[in-house]
Amino acid sequence: MSHFARAERSTAKSRAALEAPSFLSAEQARLHATHASLCAEAEHWWQALAANDEETVCEAVNTAFSDNPAAGCAVGVDGSVLSVVMRQQDLDAMPTQTPGLTPSGRPTLKNLTKRDRTLWWLTSMGSNIIATLKEGFATAPGITAIDLAVLTRLPDTQLLGFVAYGRWTRQAVASTPWHEPEDALRFLDIGQDVACSVTTTASGTFSSTIKPLDISRTAGLQDLLDHAEEDPDTPEPSLADLDISLGANSTPSGHTPTTGSDPYRIRTFAEWQSDTRTSPISPRPPNPAPQPHREPPTSLIPGQTLVLPEEAWQGMLIAFTFAGADADLTLFLTGTDGRVSDDQDFVFYNQPSAANGASRLLGKQAEGPHVTEKAAVHLTALPEHVQRVVVSINMDVDTGLTCAALTHAALYMDCATGAAWTFQPPADPNIRAMVIAELYRHDTNGQPSWKLRAIGQGWADGLDGLARAHGVDIE
Repeated sequence: MSHFARAERSTAKSRAALEAPSFLSAEQARLHATHASLCAEAEHWWQALAANDEETVCEAVNTAFSDNPAAGCAVGVDGSVLSVVMRQQDLDAMPTQTPGLTPSGRPTLKNLTKRDRTLWWLTSMGSNIIATLKEGFATAPGITAIDLAVLTRLPDTQLLGFVAYGRWTRQAVASTPWHEPEDALRFLDIGQDVACSVTTTASGTFSSTIKPLDISRTAGLQDLLDHAEEDPDTPEPSLADLDISLGANSTPSGHTPTTGSDPYRIRTFAEWQSDTRTSPISPRPPNPAPQPHREPPTSLIPGQTLVLPEEAWQGMLIAFTFAGADADLTLFLTGTDGRVSDDQDFVFYNQPSAANGASRLLGKQAEGPHVTEKAAVHLTALPEHVQRVVVSINMDVDTGLTCAALTHAALYMDCATGAAWTFQPPADPNIRAMVIAELYRHDTNGQPSWKLRAIGQGWADGLDGLARAHGVDIE
């Protein structure tokens, strides 16, 4: 064969040019399938998180806790209440001195009194409790309260014991100001059934001793300590290393982070050729995440109302599908008067999330000949002042187009159980913004519930009129 192998090289180039379109098409199909699979997996995970699935919530919260100075561990979920154990720094690890001045004004170190040292430790514990509560609520949107218990090694016995526990609600933590270091001690006042080993004396000062709490009436906590058996080879109890097992920079469930596993990595041409030659069957895209059985959606007419099942309160997916022109999905979180309490309760393209993620836009994408914009609403995670969720659309006023320019327009709503509802808004040539539907609180047979109403009414001046009608200032 010739040293330059011109004929072979020419043949290889020609073959590559013929195979390149097939390679490009195969890679595009594979990457689209990968993207769809990841989106389905992410949506499935979010629905589980929003529905307070115990394993999902605990794993997500423990991932968030993994870099905290005070190690925390989510240990269970009961309804919408999360249980957390927190490991507080030992009193013996706290400094015994503080900077000060001599009578002549020279810098020095002053010994802390036992009471001042205990107060310092208590303030540190309060700060860690509040930080843990806030992070737990921020991570799990469906959680409305957290039962938290604090472990530390007791100074007198060097054994682990519980020194604080109680229940704190999302509303109590969110409505309390946290500005000064002293505010950390408010954890004692805003919780329910709070117990703390550091007590207030009759004179208003804090006690200087830290003793274990009586947890005999709390079965779960008592069971944890009952298994703290002494190791015959060391005076330390087996639970003494709990701060390590709960410790920072660890991943939940023993998962090891993977590196270099980019699902969107483009295969080389040689890899594609090798796969094609070794497999007579074209590679199939990964199977999407399993979906629940879905009945045909219930079609609504303007003005129709219905009571939503409780499963829908834990998470609703909203999708507006259309063609012919562009439109944007917007949400208003309003009171009973139909107006937002402030502009933060207006969800639109420049502010895609509100209420700590309980109401958010998921993005707009083309699906065949149509465009779909999606949103998600977690009704049970909405604050009490939100009485209605107004689902609306608006046209781009600069185009001069009205809602009549939209074709195949339909609103689709469903929940994790498969229940679904759909509504086709009217193609009104006189309006540029429209309220399609609303979700609102209601009492049904004396019990709180959420209802859905189909509307289909709008404003000729577009987003400006729509926003003003719901209390949003448009500049």
